[in-house]
Amino acid sequence: MVLDTKNATVAYRCPHCGAAVLSGVNMFTLTADMLKLKCSCGKSEMTLVNTADGKVRLIVPCMLCPKPHQFLLSRSLMFDKELFCMPCPYSDINICCVGEDNHVRAEMARSELELLKLLEENGISDFSALHPEEAPDEDSFPTDPQVRDIVMFVIHDLDAEGKIYCHCPEGTPHEYDAVIEDDGIRVTCTVCGASRLIPTDSGLAAHAFLHSDSLDLTVTDQTPPDDN
Repeated sequence: MVLDTKNATVAYRCPHCGAAVLSGVNMFTLTADMLKLKCSCGKSEMTLVNTADGKVRLIVPCMLCPKPHQFLLSRSLMFDKELFCMPCPYSDINICCVGEDNHVRAEMARSELELLKLLEENGISDFSALHPEEAPDEDSFPTDPQVRDIVMFVIHDLDAEGKIYCHCPEGTPHEYDAVIEDDGIRVTCTVCGASRLIPTDSGLAAHAFLHSDSLDLTVTDQTPPDDN
């Protein structure tokens, strides 16, 4: 029996050398928790993370912004469309495309011309001038502000989907605060006081949190005020 496996091409443009980085993916390759699409220059990579609800989170380097952007796609968008592009939210230039191979390649070529025109208009002749800093190594990962940004993105994503759970009765209106601390981001319910610290000083812990499909808060250890 021959399986009819859906395939798609995923592509992004390296912010350091300007090359289009493309790779084929299918339903089987996306069964892994995480896939990384790396540029041959070794200075950038795009990450695809499976979520527990069957979606795919893309963490995409940006040509114009110092930090990557994140997109959450359903599998139908990944495999059922001829072309689906994700733009930088600030420049509106497409930084990632998925779809049929020929359509993705055509769009990457088109967006390259658009980007080159934009750089020329701003007096920039080399892609590397956009991101002169070197990519952080593994030792610097725990203190990289991008780690906090990624964790904060996931927290907001879970909040928007109603997947943060505290000790408030079901149906009670509540809000959550996310405060950056030295070793992580503390999420607290402003109504019941339940909270949880999400570590950002560990690459392993941050990686694990990317796969979370919910966030359960625990009651803080603070002693309630004395009413007497």
